[in-house]
Amino acid sequence: MSKNKLPTEVVDYWPEVFEHIEIKAVPIKYISKVQVVFKDGKEWQIDLDEDKKKKESAEIDLEETLNLFFNEFNDVIKTVEFKLDTPSLVNDVKSHTKTFMKRS
Repeated sequence: MSKNKLPTEVVDYWPEVFEHIEIKAVPIKYISKVQVVFKDGKEWQIDLDEDKKKKESAEIDLEETLNLFFNEFNDVIKTVEFKLDTPSLVNDVKSHTKTFMKRS
């Protein structure tokens, strides 16, 4: 998979739209989980959905927390995988498309 393409499970959710999209960044509100594998074999799964439910300013706090986490553990991280909240992403794309089409 190209590093700028969406994961297969996301593309499969809505292929007629997602297979042609290249990404440079994903807003934190569309990330539901972060799977981190460390060089020593340990794995952590960070459930961002739970943290987002706890407070309104969660997106800013989560972004800062993730940045601090990656800066601190960068040397010992083997891989990081971001799981997207695909239904939320689809819903927002459809909503914004309808709004855009009404303006045309």
